[in-house]
Amino acid sequence: MGTITRAAATGVEVRLEHLRRVFAGVVALDELSLTLAPGELVALLGPSGCGKTTALRLVAGLDEVTSGKVLFGGTDVTTLGANRRDVGMVFQAYSLFPHMTARQNVAFGLQMRRVDEQERKRRADAMLELVGLSGFADRYAHQLSGGQQQRVALARALAIQPKVLLLDEPLSALDAKVRGRLRDEIRRVQLEVGITTLFVTHDQEEALAIADRVGVMNKGRLEQLGPPTTIYTRPATPFVAEFVGLTNRIEGDVKGGEVIVRGTRLPLVRPDTPDGQAVALVRPEAVSLGSDGDAGGDAGGGPLVGTVIAVAFLGATSRVTVDLGDVIVLAQMPTSQASAHPAGSRVRLTLRPDPVLIARDETAAAEA
Repeated sequence: MGTITRAAATGVEVRLEHLRRVFAGVVALDELSLTLAPGELVALLGPSGCGKTTALRLVAGLDEVTSGKVLFGGTDVTTLGANRRDVGMVFQAYSLFPHMTARQNVAFGLQMRRVDEQERKRRADAMLELVGLSGFADRYAHQLSGGQQQRVALARALAIQPKVLLLDEPLSALDAKVRGRLRDEIRRVQLEVGITTLFVTHDQEEALAIADRVGVMNKGRLEQLGPPTTIYTRPATPFVAEFVGLTNRIEGDVKGGEVIVRGTRLPLVRPDTPDGQAVALVRPEAVSLGSDGDAGGDAGGGPLVGTVIAVAFLGATSRVTVDLGDVIVLAQMPTSQASAHPAGSRVRLTLRPDPVLIARDETAAAEA
């Protein structure tokens, strides 16, 4: 397929200004402000009910805004219906017409726009080629796999040459292997076309793999927006730290800008955190293992001594589960290192001195 290159952005800037949506007194979206640069792919990530799909529906014009604005290329489209916003949408359900071939499905939106037959066929064939389905143009939906049907849905959304592409959980109905391949395919097509794209998902792996920036949502609000690496390595709140990636929760004591976790001092992301008991949020890759005897351990163990109860092989890396007696800790490391600590081994944990966030009920409330 060749090297993926970013096309000159043909999409428009999409700006959401203080978007608010209230359903029967319940706030589904609370003052969401977000700007997508032309050609950028932004993923909204969060649990069910966090407001991400509500935001997408407001951008699409499928739902009415309670207050706030939606602007495409500086033009206010807040009051325009979905059919006047020039957006392409791909949903979780493929929604292909069963009585139409793949080519006819892709050309349907063009037919509704009164594009002549020859141009419809030319553009539909071009879109099917773009998504790698040139040889499937005359097949009906029941003759296509789930992944192929979703590619047809993507081609159909792009055929009308929309200003904005909206993707609402488009991969969640597919099995894991197909999902990974199609995720990369969507990103390839989006880069090639250069269209501004809003991608909604509850799958953190999808969001981190596909997006230029990720917005993590919680209870109708945007908790953090940034590049995937920043979201993962520098989460702004305990919610983001725990929702994005795996996180160990280990009790500790905050003192003087540090948290003491079982005898190990770790710096804090926020050194001004008040002293007192807290839970340190430690990433599995910041935990390393050594044999208990390597560090002078004895039969009685120590604060960070425990027993390996499982080793999950993930390819080049493995995830080791260690029981410290009162808490289970995950460590992630190269498989070559993990293989030295099979289940049943006694090990001593070392915590890398990365700055950590801490979780407290009052902290979470203040940051929500």
